Amino acid sequence: MDAVTTLPWSRPLTRADLETMPDDGHRYELLDGALLVTPSPSPLHQTGVQRLWRLLEDARPSDLRVFVAPLDVVLADDTVLQPDVLIARHSDVTDLALLAVPVLAVEVISPSTRRIDQLLKPARYAASGIEHYWVVDPVEPSLTAYELDPQGTYREVAVARGSEPYEASRPFAVSIIPAHLVADV
Repeated sequence: MDAVTTLPWSRPLTRADLETMPDDGHRYELLDGALLVTPSPSPLHQTGVQRLWRLLEDARPSDLRVFVAPLDVVLADDTVLQPDVLIARHSDVTDLALLAVPVLAVEVISPSTRRIDQLLKPARYAASGIEHYWVVDPVEPSLTAYELDPQGTYREVAVARGSEPYEASRPFAVSIIPAHLVADV
């Protein structure tokens, strides 16, 4: 019989509760004390993540590192998220953890995560001071880039669709063609 995890009903969940989750192929995240559980990503989603990681890894300066999920980004005791792709300062990474918020968080939209990735996560990422946020839609395909403004909210700085390139200058220079993230090219 599989182990059953029992969670408290009377309070928001914490990082300690998250550590009790089973290793069952689901992705467990916390957003303001609420448990987010998503299934394993589709091949289309994974293709987009892998190709984006390769582009970013090949273009990154030596003081930055590129990671793919699962890697916990601890924003508060009740908020632990796992962006699909993230860029962190080399100095903020140890062998055991990411010690500060990333420079860039990227979410690749899946049908089960669309609303969370477009509404809930950006608000929390912005409140935590993550400077750059990208949303990749592998179905359209498209990439929407946001930057943190002085008021602490994201403003859209670019949208690239299909074979239109997104010429990023921040957090570093890289050219991304959304269609190439998912199509056989």
